[in-house]
Amino acid sequence: MLNRRTLRIKVMQALYAYHQAVGSDFSLALDRVADAFAPDLNLPVPQDRKLLQGQRKMAEVILKDWHKTGETPEPTNDAEVNDAVQDAMKFYRAAVAKDKTYYAGQLVSGAEGIHDQYLHLLNIPEALLQVIEEERVRDSRRLTAAKEPLLDASRLLENKAIEKLIGNLQLQALTIRRNQKWHGQPELDALRTAWRTEMKQDAELLSYLAAPAGNYQEDQEILKHLYKEYVFKGTALPEYIEEDDQNWEENRSVVKNLVVKTVKMLDEAADEELVLMSLSANWTEDKEFAESLYQQTLADDGKYEKLIADSSQNWDVERVALTDKILLKMALCEMHLFRAIPVKVTINEYIEISKLYSTPKSKQFVNGILDKLAQDLTASGDIRKSGRGLLDNQ
Repeated sequence: MLNRRTLRIKVMQALYAYHQAVGSDFSLALDRVADAFAPDLNLPVPQDRKLLQGQRKMAEVILKDWHKTGETPEPTNDAEVNDAVQDAMKFYRAAVAKDKTYYAGQLVSGAEGIHDQYLHLLNIPEALLQVIEEERVRDSRRLTAAKEPLLDASRLLENKAIEKLIGNLQLQALTIRRNQKWHGQPELDALRTAWRTEMKQDAELLSYLAAPAGNYQEDQEILKHLYKEYVFKGTALPEYIEEDDQNWEENRSVVKNLVVKTVKMLDEAADEELVLMSLSANWTEDKEFAESLYQQTLADDGKYEKLIADSSQNWDVERVALTDKILLKMALCEMHLFRAIPVKVTINEYIEISKLYSTPKSKQFVNGILDKLAQDLTASGDIRKSGRGLLDNQ
């Protein structure tokens, strides 16, 4: 199932993408200023280029100062400069608001995409049987004898665990609703390659195919084996999935856990009404956690920027890696916002995330800053915990 660390990573990625987009928005705002004072070559009388250049530089200075301080600029004596600055500010605010909403949506869809990938992979066995049947029909039409004995995959075609999975009513309904059938040409080609070059040479599968049918536990175990070795390992299928899903590397462990647990649930007593795994124990609550963390971290960005700057006297906060700053701000937000989460849990989570996504020195930096700030803010009463959140604050 989806855990809170994965959600924190999704929030971090959404915030990182948002900050990158905001940087681009400001560059575009500066471009609008430049366009406002670009010479109009179609005018009958040439414009004063030095004047235009001066107006552009003045407008750019005012815009940059506003962007840095957030203070409303005082009007100048030049109406054209004032208009250009106001236009750029309006454009920038609108673009930033749009990006904030967009990446909040991407955060949720990114998390929900994990469950879609789970459903998508549950449809592989049905597609695999189609690939095997295609091969069997093709071999039956051969006019010349094959160089090697043909593999009899009848036992896999009659696998009862696969039959239960394909017949699951919830999987059928969700597959249609979420469009998660395994049917595109690239993915089927990847599956054909995996079958031809990897699975057909697998000693465990060959042993299974050679044994008599009728043992349900063996049917279930070979299905689990194929998933573990050729969907989550192997070459052809993982390469296709990773190319198709840019978040596969970080989502793989969660999806694997969901798929393997589902196969284990497909015991002999399971019927078509078997309930599939959920994205999380309480997706509504987890979704609210992620969205609140994203929105409030942005809302209090300036406050957390100052806290980090004041606590990192030996560091130039402007040169701190963007990922580190985002992680620090998220951690501070979490400490303030979620009273039931112990401070030590928050600090440890963001240290672990920094190991995976930031620089080699980030672990020590994040640990040092958060430890100091947590102590100071708890002592001053800015961080107040309740319930389970008090466990490590005694």
